[in-house]
Amino acid sequence: MSPSSTQSSKFSSYQKLVVGLLAFLQFSIILDFMIIAPLGALIMPAMVITTKQFSMIVSAYAFSAGLSGLLVAGFADRYDRKKLLLFFYTGFVLSTLWCGLAQTFPMLLLARIVTGIFGGVIGSIVLAIATDLFAVQLRGRVMGLIQTAFGASQILGLPVGLYLSSRWNWHAPFLVMVIFGLAGGLVMLFKLRPIVDHLAAPPERSAFHHLLSTIKDPRYLSAFATTALLTTGGFMLMPFSSAFTVNNIGIKIEHLPTIYFLTGIFTIFVGPLVGKAADAFGKLPVFILGSFVTVVMVLIYTHLGNVPLTTVILVNVLMFTGIFSRLIPFQALVSSVPEQTKRGSFNAVSASIQQFSGGIASVIAGHIVSFGTDGKLQHFPVVGYVMIVTVMISAVLVLRIQQELSQRAIANA
Repeated sequence: MSPSSTQSSKFSSYQKLVVGLLAFLQFSIILDFMIIAPLGALIMPAMVITTKQFSMIVSAYAFSAGLSGLLVAGFADRYDRKKLLLFFYTGFVLSTLWCGLAQTFPMLLLARIVTGIFGGVIGSIVLAIATDLFAVQLRGRVMGLIQTAFGASQILGLPVGLYLSSRWNWHAPFLVMVIFGLAGGLVMLFKLRPIVDHLAAPPERSAFHHLLSTIKDPRYLSAFATTALLTTGGFMLMPFSSAFTVNNIGIKIEHLPTIYFLTGIFTIFVGPLVGKAADAFGKLPVFILGSFVTVVMVLIYTHLGNVPLTTVILVNVLMFTGIFSRLIPFQALVSSVPEQTKRGSFNAVSASIQQFSGGIASVIAGHIVSFGTDGKLQHFPVVGYVMIVTVMISAVLVLRIQQELSQRAIANA
């Protein structure tokens, strides 16, 4: 199946299965990473570690995922994407089990590194498959549906994870994720068809040359830079959001699942709507609107004081609406940048850049913020200012990407 053969505005039954499976895979890797942030309020006292050490746990996944993405990029377009996906997903599930069994800071740190090696590549393969199997006029919807995984992780994953942690301990969520991961892997094994259209063209003379030609291609530079900036802000805010909510805003820790649950419900509906809007009105206008909303809401969020739970929920909902209104149209737009024979390597390099920039951002955030003598998180607004700068620069870069794609379309007409 290729995009050229899927010009209908409706999904076939197999396409629906693929979208659901890709969303589940995205859900798995997002939840595996995101669960660390809300568990931070439990892990730090349980292991008696500092904010800097906790930021190392968060960034360890990102750095190892980034390195893994670079190593895999040269080979990403040389194999059936299904087989590649199965290999890395198997390693991801096993390393998640290791996280659930870790008892010390060094063991958890090492387990997160290994999880990053396998999990960091899965997202890039998911995007390559989505681009291979769906025509460009459907990709906004596809990306929107895949990104509902974020909302689902908010609704199903984080509240359940926090409940399991409070009921037993912080190890429990990882062990439960392994069980669901095994189920998803079996569906992938028996239901997903081989994805080999990209193998029709002869490969470049070596994997290293394929990677190098992808990195050096000037058409990809703006996309890579935007990917780095889109990641930076989120990785700076997310690791310490639960600590900020509990210690600074004054929300009780048992109310965190409510915040994640209600925010997640809303984002599950927002994701597909944003995708449809991107297909109907254009990726760039939706991205610019999302950038404006993000700037406003990040300013409000990082300056919140003692406010009611309903206010925190409303601010979170609006902030994530802005974030999704940037992420989804960008993914749909940038899917048209690489040619089919380089989609795997392009997405692997993008994922690598995303992880490296996210890891660096997390480390920087760990050095910007600290706990004061009153137990509150200090300097959190500074993190918000940094994110706002990245939002503004990325808006300029996305405009450039749109112009380059338009010029290419005219040249190829």
